[in-house]
Parts: sequence; C-alpha cells; structure tokens
Amino acid sequence: MVNVEEFANRLKIIIEYYEISAAILAEKIEVQRSSISHILSGRNKPSLDFVLKILKTFPEVELYWLLNGVGKFPKEIDKKEVTPSLFKNKVLPEKSKIENNMPIKTETSSNEIERIVIFFKDGTFKNYKA
Repeated sequence: MVNVEEFANRLKIIIEYYEISAAILAEKIEVQRSSISHILSGRNKPSLDFVLKILKTFPEVELYWLLNGVGKFPKEIDKKEVTPSLFKNKVLPEKSKIENNMPIKTETSSNEIERIVIFFKDGTFKNYKA
C-alpha cells in the first residue's frame, strides 16, 4: 500500500528537481491542478492513471521509488543494458511503421513466453500467463 504522505514528499522532490510549479506539473501530465493539490495535501491517494502519467512524462522517475521510496531518483541507466551487442541480429522497426501502427516484422527466438501484459489507455491491464 502506498503511504500518501511519503508519496506527496516524493512528488515534491520531482517538482523541485525539474524546477516547476505544481500547476505546471498538472499541465505537463494533463491532470487538473486540484489533483496535484489534493495529493500534496494528503487529501487524496494517487490513482494508477496519475502514476502512469508521471512515469510517461518524466522517464527519470522510477516506479518503485515513486510508490515506495525504493530505488533512486533520478534513475540511472545501466550502460551495460544498452549496448550495441544487445541489438545484434535484431530487426528493428522502421519509424514510419511504428507511427502508422502497421505490423512490424519480428524475429522469433527459442525462449518460451512466460506471460503477456496488455496495458489499456484507461489505465487498466490484462495479464495472460502461458
């Protein structure tokens, strides 16, 4: 469970880090100003939609840090994770195919699928286990 007071403190850290006001934060993540105010005051708990908007708008924010204070902010990108060798023999989609939502050719591997998670725009998701 998310501690609302600690969540509000981490939200304040994000606001200070980016040197923005609560009103600008609301504008950037496309929520009402009152939503930010109510969360900062501890009146309301953050919704899943609110958290996802923060993560989408500010990629340096780590989910577990935002929710539970576990991890670092801003998150560090492990350079070992993003190396050219990871993309070796991979077919990367063309930008135009992504933008037009056209099917993308992918390669298959011998790895078995454990689960598939589909996220919907309304903040809900479905989890399919193999």
